[in-house]
Amino acid sequence: MGRKIVSLTDPTDRTDPTDLSDDYPVSRERVDEFQLKGHTILRAVAAPHEVAAYRPAIEAAALQHKRETRPIAERDTYGKAFLQVTNLWRVDESVRRFVHARRFAKIAAELLGVDGVRLYHDQALFKEPHGGRTPWHQDQYYWPFDTDQTITMWMPLVDVPIEIGSMTFASGSFRFGYLGSYAISDESEAAFEKMIAEHALPIETHGAAAAGDATFHRGWTLHSAASNPTDVMRSVMTVIYFADGMRVAEPQTPGQQFDLHIWLPGLKPGDIAASPINPLLYRSTGP
Repeated sequence: MGRKIVSLTDPTDRTDPTDLSDDYPVSRERVDEFQLKGHTILRAVAAPHEVAAYRPAIEAAALQHKRETRPIAERDTYGKAFLQVTNLWRVDESVRRFVHARRFAKIAAELLGVDGVRLYHDQALFKEPHGGRTPWHQDQYYWPFDTDQTITMWMPLVDVPIEIGSMTFASGSFRFGYLGSYAISDESEAAFEKMIAEHALPIETHGAAAAGDATFHRGWTLHSAASNPTDVMRSVMTVIYFADGMRVAEPQTPGQQFDLHIWLPGLKPGDIAASPINPLLYRSTGP
C-alpha cells in the first residue's frame, strides 16, 4: 500500500500529521543494500508536515531532560560528540507516538528480514553547534543480546547539510561481529580506523539529509559521524529495534551490564528479551 499524499494547503484536509501507522514502500534495492552493506538510507520516511508536528516535542523533551551542562571545550571526546538523551518515549506522550510508530517499525522488520520487532530504546542525539566528531564504534558493543538481529533508525529533524552529512559507515563491517572492547572514544577511533584499513572496507556516507530522511544500520556495523562546523543544532532522533524472540545474553562488558539493568529490567541471561519497556511495535503475522 502506498503512502497517502497530504496537502498542507487544503483547509479541508483533516489528516492527522502525527499518525505514523501507514506503510512506507521499501524497495528491493534498499533491502539488498542493507543486507549486503549493513546500512542504507530511505528518503522522506517522515514527510515535512509530520516532522514539523513532532520536532517541537522531541526537542523540548531532550533539552529538558539532558544532563550535560558543561561547555563543549570542557568535555571529553564522547561528550563533545553529541547531547544524548534516552527513553524520551517514557516522559512525553508525543514522543511515545513517534517512537512507537508502526511505519518505522515495519521498515526495521523488513530490512532485517524478520516477522516482528520490539523496541530497545530511543535516543535523541543532538550534535551542538561546533560539536565534535563521533568516533568509529559499534552500537551492539553495549547491548546484551544473543544474536545480531538489531537495527537503528537515525532520523534528522532538521535538514543536515553536506558540511555535517549523515552517518558514515564501514560497509560490510557487521559481518565481523564483535570487534573488541571499545567504547566510543579516541581509542575506538584509532583501533577501528586501523581495522578498516587492514580489511580494506569501503567507507560510505549518504551525504546531506533532509528532515525526515532516515538511515538504518545493523548493531555491529561500524559507523561514525562528522563534526558540526555550523551554528545550527543538528537535531536527530534515533530508535533502536531488535527482532522479536531474541534472548538476553550474559553481559560481557560493563556497558552491557548497565544496559541489561536499564533497558531490559527484570530479565536475566537466557530470558526472552521482552520486558515491559520493550513493547512489540510490529508483527507481520499473527496477534
